[in-house]
Amino acid sequence: MNVSIGPRWESFIESIVAEGRYASPDAVMREGLRLVEEREQNVKALRETIQASIARGGSYSDDEIGDSVDEALEAWEARRRA
Repeated sequence: MNVSIGPRWESFIESIVAEGRYASPDAVMREGLRLVEEREQNVKALRETIQASIARGGSYSDDEIGDSVDEALEAWEARRRA
């Protein structure tokens, strides 16, 4: 598969490979795709949670919703760091 990413991204990839942060342009692209895949999984899980909550009904306070969002973000960041 050939993908055109344009001069901006080519320059960016070349610079971080030259700095030694990645071994090759392929490694940069794999990492980028892994992050997109992770984000898509998180969005899917969030949508499923929202749909389940709608189906379950009930009401929640702003604080309860905020706490739930904070917990989900913390869990996502922990998975990202791992």
